[in-house]
Amino acid sequence: MRELDAKRITQTVKQLCIDANCYLPGDMKARIEACYAEEKWPQAREILERIMENYNIADQKAQPICQDTGVACVFLKIGQEVHINGDINEAVNEGVRQGYTDGYLRKSVVRDPLDRVNTGDNTPAMIYYELVPGDKVEITVAPKGFGSENMSAIKMLRPSDGLQGVKDFVKQTVENAGPNPCPPIVVGVGIGGTFDKAAYLAKKALMRSVDTPNPKPFYANLEKELLEEINALGIGPQGFGGKTTALAVNIEEFPTHIAGLPVAVNINCHVTRHKTEVL
Repeated sequence: MRELDAKRITQTVKQLCIDANCYLPGDMKARIEACYAEEKWPQAREILERIMENYNIADQKAQPICQDTGVACVFLKIGQEVHINGDINEAVNEGVRQGYTDGYLRKSVVRDPLDRVNTGDNTPAMIYYELVPGDKVEITVAPKGFGSENMSAIKMLRPSDGLQGVKDFVKQTVENAGPNPCPPIVVGVGIGGTFDKAAYLAKKALMRSVDTPNPKPFYANLEKELLEEINALGIGPQGFGGKTTALAVNIEEFPTHIAGLPVAVNINCHVTRHKTEVL
């Protein structure tokens, strides 16, 4: 059994919070640049150019790509052959606390959804655990801004709604969102499981590279088809029209009950940030 000090988790989460907020992943940059090369609408091209300029400045100056540095979503894959010495929840939250303070990142978390008092350090983090084989701990920090989070939706479809019902719900969610989530967006879709599982799958889908399709051909084709149909809506970058409404559609699926067809759509803006490290 491998021993891992919880302090290492704190140190790692701290740095991941800073890096994820300042450096857009390479796959996102490449997709934005490819869309810019193919975009014909002048206003859309100008906005995509500004987006590229923005993330290049963030790279050069090590400053946040967006003023909304989000709630810290922390995904942990914990090997079954590793023992963590210390309180893992506190270790993660202390890493977020240090990262958002030392990195001068905006602190957006309130202690209660109704009294709205800011916690002052962006904790608590939203922590997701997964047990996996091995003796490693994989940590992914994904800051989630709420301009896009607020545009997400879930629906308990009937099995009879079928594939077309799923497609219609995903497209309608994007259309209802319009310019609010700062398009071009990445669309995470969770299909199956239960009410809460579908939402988790949709958020997890946003962690996958936009260059990596679903491993199942059926869902890979569905991702491609939905991306084409969403871009045909003509919302465009920041809602000013054009063919680049979405950069990618990522789908995660899971078995479900015979009586249900849960579908969740988690939208992320063009600043789809996440950074991973393995300990």
